Amino acid sequence: MAQALDVYHASLKEAQADPRLVAVQGASPFERLDWLALLAEHCLDETKAHVTVAADDHGIAALPWLDDGGQIVALANWYNFYVRFLGDQNHLSEIARSLPHARAMFAPLPEEDATGLAEAFRRAGWIVIAEPCDSNHILPVNGRSFAEYWADRPGALRETFRRKSRKGEVNVRLVTEFSQADWDAYEAIYKLSWKPGEGSPEFLRAWAQMESGAGRLRLGIAEVADQPVAAQFWTVEGGTAFIHKLAHDERFRKQSPGTLLSAAMFEHVIDRDGVSLIDFGTGDDPYKRDWMEEVRTRWRLRAWRKRAVRHWPSLLRALAARTLQPLVSKNRHG
Repeated sequence: MAQALDVYHASLKEAQADPRLVAVQGASPFERLDWLALLAEHCLDETKAHVTVAADDHGIAALPWLDDGGQIVALANWYNFYVRFLGDQNHLSEIARSLPHARAMFAPLPEEDATGLAEAFRRAGWIVIAEPCDSNHILPVNGRSFAEYWADRPGALRETFRRKSRKGEVNVRLVTEFSQADWDAYEAIYKLSWKPGEGSPEFLRAWAQMESGAGRLRLGIAEVADQPVAAQFWTVEGGTAFIHKLAHDERFRKQSPGTLLSAAMFEHVIDRDGVSLIDFGTGDDPYKRDWMEEVRTRWRLRAWRKRAVRHWPSLLRALAARTLQPLVSKNRHG
């Protein structure tokens, strides 16, 4: 006899204890329950973090989410490159049907996940709006060596690297194991950089330790006269290198330590780790275009239960905004 569909809401710890979910976790931090649990512990309200699971003999699906004042939202913050459901898309409509609130919002989603999630919510009786919300710069390596990749970079970038590296003022090193001394150097550089204040230094440190223990950490440090002046926090997993954090001390900008360090990091993950993709996360920062070659759209999904009359005003505002947007764009460029 076929197993009946089992749908339940769990805490992250309960979900981690379900052996059926091991196989559906993906090869990135953002698709692992241990990483989501760490994020919830340090950056979110653990008591509001949930995973809804639907499983039977034919497959299993899981949707991590956060209870945000009576609205379902993605279990995420600025550290996530993306969010996505786990497992079998065919079970997603049962998950959507079982959710306890009448409004939902998930972002940033890869396009295929936005499409699958939107279809599932509509099948479950929700009204859904899916729209672009961010950009994701990536580099498909396509079997190239670092030298082949580097030959395709903009001439100004290659010339900067040539001039600054020839001077020999900057020493670059890359470590794959966490040490407190190296992490102290990273934090000191970050505080002196152009970056805004770190949202949760404790989370980032715990994350680096987690990735080090699994062999996924790639931490780069650039030094001038033995003083750390630039740092980068990357991880490598499932054939992809994820660029999480960059920072440099503005006082040493003329030495271009960030450029020299980036080149060393790219060389390491391409030639030594053999990755097939490098992911620069969300955001359309101009400097990313020198290093990356393609841009993917990230999507936002918003959904309302049809019978939730009290949420109709927000739905009508969202629909009106979508109707007006093309007119605004036309007036700006017409």
